[in-house]
Amino acid sequence: MESLLTGLGLSTAAGLNAYIPMLMLGLLARFTDVVNLPGGWSWMENGWVLTILAVLLVVEVIADKIPALDSVNDVVQTFVRPAAGGIVFGSGTAAQTAAVADPGEFAKSGQWIPVVTGVVIALVVSLTKSAIRPVANVSTAGVAAPVLSTLEDVTSFGLVFIALLIPVLVLVIVVLLIWAGWKLLRRRQRRKKQEAPPPRQKSGP
Repeated sequence: MESLLTGLGLSTAAGLNAYIPMLMLGLLARFTDVVNLPGGWSWMENGWVLTILAVLLVVEVIADKIPALDSVNDVVQTFVRPAAGGIVFGSGTAAQTAAVADPGEFAKSGQWIPVVTGVVIALVVSLTKSAIRPVANVSTAGVAAPVLSTLEDVTSFGLVFIALLIPVLVLVIVVLLIWAGWKLLRRRQRRKKQEAPPPRQKSGP
């Protein structure tokens, strides 16, 4: 159960920022004993991989805080975040991903389940984020972009530590995120209704 909560927290963090959980897992595994990655995921500790992730994280952090550019970044990240979610869920639950020499045997082994689960969770979070951000930008003249982005980065960072150290709290944070996303989406729907033109009245004969 704890491993599933860990995977849930890590993939949710990836849906907010693809590179924070991957970089943190790699750094913690390389320099501490907090994380021990299974053999199939040891590449995440590689120095070159960590360097590339750090550069991509810097680009993501900057681009996501600039109004208009953040929406373009969200489109690109719609493909990256789910992939990252699958990776961190799989590595966080100690799933092994050996080379797939026999696809049939790989499917029977169930090794793909944690990865797919992480992909789906991160995709849902990412799509929700992409739906909320444009509304916030329009309603605040772009002021909300850096604020929301910073909150998302901090939440992603915190989720990784909580998922690894106190996984039971992941459920509380995920529920709060779902509530906040639902409230913001409801606000978006109300704004659309207010801005919609009134229906035309049919003229009499």
